[in-house]
Amino acid sequence: MPATTPLSVLDLSPISAGGSAARALADTLDLAVAVERAGYHRFWVAEHHLVPGVASSVPAVLVAAVAARTSRLRVGSGAVLAGYRTALDVAEQFGTLAALHPDRIDLGLGRSGHRGGPPPAGSSSGSPDRVVDGLLLPEPFPLSRLDPKRFGAVAALLQLPGAVPEPFGDQVRAILDLLEGRGRAPDGQAVSAPAASAGRPQVWLLGSGAGESAQLAGQLGLPFAANYHVSPGTVLDAVEAYRAAFRPGPVLRRPHVLVSADVLAAPDAELARELAEGFGLWVLGIRAGSGAPQYPSPAQAREHPWTDAEREVVRDRLATRFVGTPDDVVERLRTLQRVTAADELLLTTITYEHRHRVRSYELLAQAWAASRAAS
Repeated sequence: MPATTPLSVLDLSPISAGGSAARALADTLDLAVAVERAGYHRFWVAEHHLVPGVASSVPAVLVAAVAARTSRLRVGSGAVLAGYRTALDVAEQFGTLAALHPDRIDLGLGRSGHRGGPPPAGSSSGSPDRVVDGLLLPEPFPLSRLDPKRFGAVAALLQLPGAVPEPFGDQVRAILDLLEGRGRAPDGQAVSAPAASAGRPQVWLLGSGAGESAQLAGQLGLPFAANYHVSPGTVLDAVEAYRAAFRPGPVLRRPHVLVSADVLAAPDAELARELAEGFGLWVLGIRAGSGAPQYPSPAQAREHPWTDAEREVVRDRLATRFVGTPDDVVERLRTLQRVTAADELLLTTITYEHRHRVRSYELLAQAWAASRAAS
């Protein structure tokens, strides 16, 4: 593993059972300060709507708040759901952020919203579990099982009546043009958008499989973030499709891949397992209900009467969450990096108590630095 492989953070502003969105957002700001102090490279925030247990819904606003509280971290979106916005809206928001915080802003773009629901998981759907050089690639969860009503409600509330998103590739190219001061109206007329071209965010595409996002990122010569933490079974499809499609350009001369992972570290393995007990019930809510519920306490999670069918729904996510001592988790992260040849790793951690989440990131930063020094 390259000694310079950086660790970064993805945060959802999770709302714990009995908590509030305001508390979750305050915790996100506190976490950003803590992980900057611990040496992490990036801090990305998610975009989720109509989800009872997630407060991160407006990436540009939260990015601005995090960037103002920190000084070194790169801060960005993981990801802006492009299908619910116009290219001009996205470019002006992140061009402004980049002007206010030069060389620190990332614009991660996701394709959600372009087809009225979640994107396809990738080419391996329906394949059995496999292990590649020590990395588990479980059978992909069929995203067709997610509740389409919630995605329809999101679209109805975020888009004007009758609005139809432009094709994702066209939208990404329009965003890039606006950021570079080359914006054009639909009729081809040149337009001036000073806020969009005021600063230069680093543009990323995010994807869960070998589909349009991975291929487009490669064709445009942009960095690509592959999603092991939500769709672990298709991560290799995603990075292979990206690298196969890659064309050098003004942004990158070679492919640059970031891979995400769900992690949780504690001083001892038994405590880590206890702190992790709410995760399965939380994922079950995402896949079998109306979105992530408020994150349960370990005691609440232990009270749930699991059925075999429910366990199967969350099996891939539980099996690919890296839980244990810092050294245990680092060893699994090293495997993930080796198998995917990732240039960076993006960690996401959710716990019932905020202090355990902060401590997990601190412990992993220390163990990661020690492993790099020893290699």
